[in-house]
Amino acid sequence: MAAPTPTTAAATTHHRILLPSPSPRGALAPGFLRLPHRAQAHAHAQRARLPAPLAAAAPAASTASPEAPASGAVPGKPTVLVAEKLGAAGLALLREFANVDCSYGLSPEELRAKISLCDALIVRSGTKVGRDVFEASGGRLRVVGRAGVGIDNVDLAAATEHGCLVVNAPTANTVAAAEHGIALLTAMARNIAQADASLKADKWLRNKYVGVSLVGKTLAILGFGKVGSEVARRAKGLGMHVVAHDPYASADRARAIGVELVSMEEAMTTADFISLHMPLTPATNKMLNDEAFAKMKKGVRIINVARGGVIDEEALVRALDSGIVAQAALDVFTKEPPAPDNKLVLHENVTVTPHLGASTVEAQEGVAIEIAEAVIGALKGELAASAVNAPMVPAEVLSELAPFVVLAEKLGRLAVQLVAGGGGIKSVKVTYASARAPDDLDTRLLRAMITKGLIEPISSVFVNLVNADFTAKQRGVRITEERILLDGSPETPIDYIQVQIANVESKFPSAISETGEITVEGRVKDGVPHLTKVGAFQVDVSLEGSLILCRQVDQPGMIGAVGSVLGEENVNVSFMSVGRIAPRKHAVMAIGVDEEPSKSTLKKIGEIPAIEEFVFLKL
Repeated sequence: MAAPTPTTAAATTHHRILLPSPSPRGALAPGFLRLPHRAQAHAHAQRARLPAPLAAAAPAASTASPEAPASGAVPGKPTVLVAEKLGAAGLALLREFANVDCSYGLSPEELRAKISLCDALIVRSGTKVGRDVFEASGGRLRVVGRAGVGIDNVDLAAATEHGCLVVNAPTANTVAAAEHGIALLTAMARNIAQADASLKADKWLRNKYVGVSLVGKTLAILGFGKVGSEVARRAKGLGMHVVAHDPYASADRARAIGVELVSMEEAMTTADFISLHMPLTPATNKMLNDEAFAKMKKGVRIINVARGGVIDEEALVRALDSGIVAQAALDVFTKEPPAPDNKLVLHENVTVTPHLGASTVEAQEGVAIEIAEAVIGALKGELAASAVNAPMVPAEVLSELAPFVVLAEKLGRLAVQLVAGGGGIKSVKVTYASARAPDDLDTRLLRAMITKGLIEPISSVFVNLVNADFTAKQRGVRITEERILLDGSPETPIDYIQVQIANVESKFPSAISETGEITVEGRVKDGVPHLTKVGAFQVDVSLEGSLILCRQVDQPGMIGAVGSVLGEENVNVSFMSVGRIAPRKHAVMAIGVDEEPSKSTLKKIGEIPAIEEFVFLKL
């Protein structure tokens, strides 16, 4: 075996050239990429002349029928359709580079009719850009710009399938959102909205609207990103004690602001005020539910300027009625606008605003400039850091790496779920064992998928080949790569992938290797990704469904005991594997399950006498 050659993500320089495939339809890497379908082959030829990877994002030649240019349009310039109001500064930038068509309030039919004449489309949240729009574009639409953060109204899968880059403007409204969070916090604490309404109703209720002071109170910030950290700065200025929970938060940055990073449990149980600043993902959906409210200090106050779905609204009403939550201040809702009879909106202890977090003059101009620059860059063929979908990758590369792409993402997801504590992830090492030479194995796609698995479950960022390294760097995560050159045939691109996270605690201590890192390793067997190592323990379990890891005393009957508990609860076991140090010593059992076990089922597993530790992992 040759000595391993360590490299960093930034230092990897030998890559295959990734250009669009001339085949009409490529293989799909699940949840990540799909090759475009083109009606005209000459568009591929023109794009293939560009240097990689710029060809992936550069605008293709129009496949629409020739039309007379709109009045005032300059021939040869791309056309940008602005479908919702955009700030003047952004429009001015666009007009220097492109023909700009500002057509607000288009019906779906009108949008489809116009789109075949446009190279780029800019929308806010009110215009739905679905598969029908991409199909109606006839292949001409190259860029969709979302003037804001969320891209719920854009069909990303359809955009990628049609070779269209999607970009957003994720940073311009940071200060505005933070300021609105503080405005809601102070207004709620002093009952400003309720007192204003009562006085305008000719009532003088000084005794009813006695507020609470902020000085010395603990504010817990859940999600310590750009907005969360700006809220923290302002709350510190109000004399509050600020704690935060975020697996990716930088401890150094938190200390510089004067914020203590804590576990989710500690944040919820100690806070007088809780401010939410996380994205809406499957992991955060209804994160504040009955169980979470039950852990909170009685009389806690909740502020949400993030996403409505992170709160179970019915559970919040119950918590308000019971007195667990004294007040809430909300700018966002599960359904927007909320129904007229929404109990949460009508609750007397709730202060509400209609999604005004980014609604300042300065923020709107900033968003306009940011999205204009991103769209112009994309039309020039530059790979924007704010891209939220993937560029095109050749069918032959996707076909060969497809099972390893799945393995890479699942190893990332598995590893991050093993991390405990509030210190955050800072150093990740990825090792590839392969018989191929470094310049014959392009690992960018695999590294991007590991980054996706590590970051995307609790982040609003959509990680892909374009933005993976930028996203990791932005969150202070250093990903290094090491290649172990094996003897043998290079027919199979990779023998195994290993992911290690350094300087963190683990929910499952047995996942810590002898060198002190959380370590997971996997292989592809018969096209299916398998987990083959956890910490120092060898296992072999298919990475399908979800996973239970147990460390137990190695003794007869353990497999049957755990299997019986799962069987009694109608949880189907798909795979099971046991790795041990030596007979009758300690072993790690990896159990693949098709359904998520209930908490009571997991509790029963933990109560089996010989089981020393266990963890449930969603894949």
